[in-house]
Amino acid sequence: MANVSIAIHGGAGTILKKDMTAVREMEYKSALQQALDSGYRLLSKGAGSVEVVEQTVIMLEDNHLFNAGKGSVFTAEGKHEMDASIMDGRSLKAGAVTMVANVKNPVELARKVMEESEHVFLAGIGAEEFARLKKLEFKNDKYFYDEFRYKQWMDIRGTDRFQLDHSPEEDKFGTVGAVALDQSGNVAAATSTGGMTNKKYGRVGDSPIIGAGTYANNKTCAVSCTGSGEYFIRGVVAYDVSCLMEYKGLDLNEACRVVVHDRLPQIGGDGGLIACDSRGNLALEFNTEGMYRGQQSTTKQSKVEIYK
Repeated sequence: MANVSIAIHGGAGTILKKDMTAVREMEYKSALQQALDSGYRLLSKGAGSVEVVEQTVIMLEDNHLFNAGKGSVFTAEGKHEMDASIMDGRSLKAGAVTMVANVKNPVELARKVMEESEHVFLAGIGAEEFARLKKLEFKNDKYFYDEFRYKQWMDIRGTDRFQLDHSPEEDKFGTVGAVALDQSGNVAAATSTGGMTNKKYGRVGDSPIIGAGTYANNKTCAVSCTGSGEYFIRGVVAYDVSCLMEYKGLDLNEACRVVVHDRLPQIGGDGGLIACDSRGNLALEFNTEGMYRGQQSTTKQSKVEIYK
């Protein structure tokens, strides 16, 4: 079998072992392991990287533990507005959606945009209309209701505050993503998020923005990010990794380290990313206390981690 590899993330931030119960830690690790195992099985059977990152992210969207899909946080209006993107490193085609409501799996919609439309980026009501046209599954508000997310929102409802995922003290960036290299040597990346708790004004972060939160190019690598979205947009972080590899000749690990630990902090950004290159190398870098993450490849055993 040719080299294959996959990496996943479920958010980065101030994730400390002292704040995590043994039961909750086990729940997170189990969810990550299941998604990782599923993705790697698909790769081993010859599935393409686009299908693998889509299906892996769908598993994370379907789990209430993560701020994406089912576990999405509440906006200031008490609604759920979800974002997702996907990119094919072979063709450089990409699809993205933002501010979509009630779509069960936003990453599935992003792939439909990429493969079955003439566009890259659809938003709001128009994106939902396209989802209905493509007969994607919708769920009512009850499906997206999570008691923990609701309490988060109630704590700051009616204020000008917002938070990136858990409590203000935890400061966790809740995004999910996957990158993969398939047996044909093609890379792909996908990212999905429920955004910020109590967000206003139709705020959009980096997750659905190609080049900021997601990027894939067979010449270099595939990248999925999680962090303080405004800074990832300003730093064009996902593309920055690829750019350093293509034009400066850095290898994957060097490029990720420079972007996450040097360039991003210089503009005040924190968070992390996962990446894989066209040879199957993997990099999982973050400048926060932790990042929910997992990786497996032909040469690396399956491993899921949370803390630094």
